[in-house]
Order: sequence, then structure tokens, then C-alpha cells
Amino acid sequence: MFCQNSGLGNAVNPLTSLNHPFRIPSLLLVTWRGQPGLPDEPQHAVMGELTHQLLTTIRLPHADLVADAAGFAGQIATIDVALARDPLPFALVVARDAIAGDAQTVPPDGRPPRGEVVERRTSARPTTRHAVLRRFLDVVPEAAAVIATTGKCGRELFTLADRPQHLYQVGSMGGASAMALGVALNTLRPVVVLDGDGAALMKLGNLATIGRYRPRNLVHIVLDNGVHDSTGGQATASANVDFADIAVACGYAAAFRCNDPEGVAAALTEALRRPGPNLIHIAIGPGSLANLGRPTITPEAVARRFRSFVTGS
Repeated sequence: MFCQNSGLGNAVNPLTSLNHPFRIPSLLLVTWRGQPGLPDEPQHAVMGELTHQLLTTIRLPHADLVADAAGFAGQIATIDVALARDPLPFALVVARDAIAGDAQTVPPDGRPPRGEVVERRTSARPTTRHAVLRRFLDVVPEAAAVIATTGKCGRELFTLADRPQHLYQVGSMGGASAMALGVALNTLRPVVVLDGDGAALMKLGNLATIGRYRPRNLVHIVLDNGVHDSTGGQATASANVDFADIAVACGYAAAFRCNDPEGVAAALTEALRRPGPNLIHIAIGPGSLANLGRPTITPEAVARRFRSFVTGS
């Protein structure tokens, strides 16, 4: 991961609530803007003073990058051993001029043709998340990797069926689609992400990134109940948003609109058959199963099991 220290501030939530409980090792290169004693922009002053302290506070092992080639090679070798022993993120803080710059740029690809919006709405009454997930489990291939967003979506999926192909995200709200993109770019398996409207809106830029990389094997399902169901039912802004139109505008190959379980089943079958990325927007009502439990398998065990499933090991 490459970022400025301001970007580190943005990443505190996934680093602590995703990487840490799932024990996902990642190497961060964090440029040190606002380094004390050097002139910089005013917005970098506080973060510059607190960069190392912040890394310590969130329990992220870190060191200053060694600026000569031989020393850097040794530093990376040491970090590699440490990450194998304790699979958590490690940050290298990059001081000004520690790395030589170059003027190379990557030319943008041509804009893909605008995708197709497919209408699959048939019912006048909103369905439930539980009904959609139950029908989803009937249709999703055994070979597909499934990532469920944080909150009641993953909890209901686990309650209905716990499978090695499932990863139940905890924390890191909005990050499920980014995780799915990373998986889809590294496997030939179909990859399905079960997202929520609140989570999708929180990280709406993920749709643009997915559209930029265009993984053919990714299906993005947005379960839209119009509320933050896991935190008290506060309304989201999804009533103002057309997720299908946004998806094709961002580069998705197709987007389906559904509002009943059979429509979702038909859309998922078609989306898996045609090159992606494809989005399925499903309107559902608020609420969830009574006395809803939580996954009884730990996040770390889920991650190891999911990795073994994806890699076939």
C-alpha cells in the first residue's frame, strides 16, 4: 500500500478492524508529509508530528525507510520474515527525498462502452434480506468466492449456511467491494460480493475502481434497504441514488435491477454467464431475523479457510 500519511489517517479503520482481526499481512509505504523541521502545507502539520505516534497507537509495527539500496534490501528481507511469523501490517515511513522521483506516467486506457441496465423488477412489495440470501445460496456456484459485507448481511448468511467459500467481513464498512476486487484480480474463480446500500455509499469510489480494472469474474450485489440496519435503522441516502446507473457509468459491463428473490436468482445466473464486472441492485425492506446470531468461527479462521478455498490448497 502506497499513501501519504494523510492517507494513513483514512486507512485507520480497515487496518484495525479488517487487517488485524483477519490477520492480513500488508506492507505500507507511508510518505512523511509535515515532517517536523521541514516546510510543508499547513494541513500536514498535525499528522506530520503524529505519524509515528499514530502507528504505535494502532499497534502497527513500523520503521523509517532505509534510504540506500543495500540497506533497503536488508530491511525488506527482515520485514518479510517478520510478516511470515506474525501476519499483520508493517509500515515504512518514507522521509522526504528518501526515494528518487521520476516523471513516468501511465497513459489511461480508452473508456469502455457504456454498460447495459437490465430491468428485473417484478414485485410490488419489498422482499427481505433473509429471503434473498436463501435464494442466493440455491444459485451461487460452489466454485464462487463470496464476500459478505459487515453487519447483518454476513450474520444472516452465516445463520443460513456456513461454507468455506464465504468470508464474513467484520468492521471496515464499505471495504467489501474493494476486497472482492482484489480477490477477483487474483483468481479465475467467480467472485461475488454481497454489499449494503450504506456500505456502498460510504466507499462509492470503489465502483469507479472496479470499473477501471474491469474484472470479468466479479458480480457486485447491493442489498438496498434504505437504512443502516445494524446501528439502529438510521436512513441512508440511497433513495436519491440509482446504483445501476452509477455502476454502468463507472464502467461495469451490466447492471440489473431486482426486487424479489426470483429476480435475483435470474440476474445472478445471467451475471455469472456474461463478462463482468456486473452489478445487481436489489430493493429489500428493513429488518432482519429475530435473535440473529453472529459467526462462531473467528475472523482469522475465516480468512485462512477462505484463502485455502480460493487457492485450492
